[in-house]
Amino acid sequence: MVSYTHQGTTSSALTRLSVNAARLVGIPPEGYAHLLGLAPEHLHDDLCRPPSATSLRIAELTTSHISWAELSMVLAQQSDIGALGVWDYLITSAPTPLEGIRDAAAHLATFADTATDTLRITEDGGQITISHINQADLAHEAACAVRAYVLSLCLRRLSEAAQRPLVPVRVTLASKAPRRRHPLTEQYGTRTIDFEAPGSSITFLTADLNAPNPHAQPGLSAVLRRHADQSLATAMPLHNWLDLFRTALASVHDDTTPSLTAVARRMAVSTRTLQRRLDDHGTNWKNEVETLRRTHITQLLRTTDLSINAVATRSGYADARTLRRAIQRWYGTTPAALRRTNHPHSETTTPGTTNQAITTE
Repeated sequence: MVSYTHQGTTSSALTRLSVNAARLVGIPPEGYAHLLGLAPEHLHDDLCRPPSATSLRIAELTTSHISWAELSMVLAQQSDIGALGVWDYLITSAPTPLEGIRDAAAHLATFADTATDTLRITEDGGQITISHINQADLAHEAACAVRAYVLSLCLRRLSEAAQRPLVPVRVTLASKAPRRRHPLTEQYGTRTIDFEAPGSSITFLTADLNAPNPHAQPGLSAVLRRHADQSLATAMPLHNWLDLFRTALASVHDDTTPSLTAVARRMAVSTRTLQRRLDDHGTNWKNEVETLRRTHITQLLRTTDLSINAVATRSGYADARTLRRAIQRWYGTTPAALRRTNHPHSETTTPGTTNQAITTE
C-alpha cells in the first residue's frame, strides 16, 4: 500500500527523463535547476522521490518550445526498458502481457504520483482497454504530454513483452488535437486517435495481450512485485526543505552522532543558516538527530542480534544504561521488550509532528 508520504512525488527516474527531454529541446537549465529534487545527490539516487511539481514545471517549460505531442514522443524515445526501473520488468517478465500490465497498474506508484494518475484495465468481449486517469484540464499542455506519454509507454512495454509490435485497436486522448498529429501516429502506430475524449485510453485485441510472453520467467513476477513494494517502503519522498535536510542528515550518519558542520557543508549553507531553517520548520538539530538515532536503534534491535552494549556503541551512546533510558523515554519499554515484540509505538514518527501530508514549498 502506498503511504501518504508518497503522494505528491514521482520517482527520480521519471524526473531524470523530464530533465533529459528539456536538455534535448534546449531549455536552459537555469530555468529549472533550482527546483526541489534536482540536486545531483537526489536526482541520481533511486531512493529519492522528487515532488511531482518539479517534473510538471519542467514539462511546462518544455512545452513552451515544442508541442505536447512532440514532448510525449521525446519522452517515449528515451524510455528504453529499464529506464523506469522495476516497473518496466513487471510487464516484460510476466507470463502474458495482460498479467504484466495488471501488475504494473497495481504498482504505478513506483514511478508516478498516484494522487493524480492511475491506470485502469477493463475487458469487453474481445478487447482490453488500458485507461490512464488524469484529471488535469484538457488545455494544460504539460498534462496532455503526460497522458500521451503514459499510453505510449504502455504500448512500448507490451510490445517488448510480446516480442513483436502490437497495434492498438484505437487510442483516445483527453486532450485537444495538436496541430501536428504525426508524433502521435508514430508513437502509437495508428491513425485511429480520438481527441477531447472523456478519458485517455489505449485498446488492444484480447488475443494480443493474452498470448504467452516469449521470455516469461516462471516465478519472477512474484519476486518483482516484492521488489516493487520494497522500493516504495524504502523510498525517501522530498516534499520540502525539511525532507532535503533529513536525507542529508541520514547520508552523513555513520553509526555515530552526525556533525552539524558536515550536514551544513553537504547542503551548501552555513551552520547558522541551517539552524535557522530548522527553527523555521518547527524543529531543531537535537530533535532531528534524536529521531534519526531512534530509527537507527530500532532497526538494529529488530534486524540484528547485536548486544545492547553493541547497539549503544553503534548509536553514539556512552553505554547501555543511557540507551535503555532513551528507549524508555521514546517507547515506554525496554530494549529487550522492543526487540521481542512489535511495540505499538514503534513507528518512527518525528517528535512534535503529526501524520499530515507536507505541502510543497
